[in-house]
Amino acid sequence: MSCVETIQAYAFRSLGFGERLLPKGEYTLCEHFTLIGSGMIWNIYFGIIALTTGFFLAVALAVGKSSPNPLWRKPAEWFIFVFRGSPLFIQFFFAYACFLSLKSVSSFFDPFTSAWLGALVVLFCNTAAYSGEIFYGALLSIPKGDIEAADAYGMTGWTRFRRITFPTMLRLAWPAYTNEAIFLFHATTLVFFSGFPAWRQKGDALYYASYFADKTFNPFVPYPILAFYFILLTLAVISVFGFVNKQLNRHLPQERRAKPKLRISLIR
Repeated sequence: MSCVETIQAYAFRSLGFGERLLPKGEYTLCEHFTLIGSGMIWNIYFGIIALTTGFFLAVALAVGKSSPNPLWRKPAEWFIFVFRGSPLFIQFFFAYACFLSLKSVSSFFDPFTSAWLGALVVLFCNTAAYSGEIFYGALLSIPKGDIEAADAYGMTGWTRFRRITFPTMLRLAWPAYTNEAIFLFHATTLVFFSGFPAWRQKGDALYYASYFADKTFNPFVPYPILAFYFILLTLAVISVFGFVNKQLNRHLPQERRAKPKLRISLIR
């Protein structure tokens, strides 16, 4: 099978299209790149959906945690504490066990035992908690002069939040939020090694890399390819978030513009 035929057969295998059986026998470099790249579709799916939906919950958690009303503050504090205080890998196992129990109660929870939804819920809650803490810190760092100026103009409530508080919070939090986005995409590799099974061998990039490593007894080919794909993904995230950061700081002088700094996190 030529490389073009391999790409046609396995490029979208992780989504259920193309060859159903995994290759056997001699494993070519093209098969490595194609199947691991196919699995990256799931990693990108988990990262984008969890990040975009978790952003809104994170803002709500930050606002709730900064609220003087304990009815809003306490639930936000406990949500952030639970998901930041426990390992993500344990959250996957715990959520899968809970969804399995709920599945016996109602058929509504059947999709939640699948990785595409159940694991997504865990990633959504996890990134919302970490991002909520980042946004909360940014809220506390908003200069008092900005708030006083808004009050002087007669801005209160939603108008002040929309025009002053929220944009300033984003501008201050965006460099740290960029690192959270990068780590979230890296954390998606835990999905199919947690309780959520890979249905019909339709796994993510790490699933296919492990398959090749087990079959060839040579981890020095599939895992560097996996790292290469994630480096490309990280560069894409940095580019997109860097563009947004420039837009958020375009009104500031060049020397005062905050720039995202990549910080490697060895443990969540």
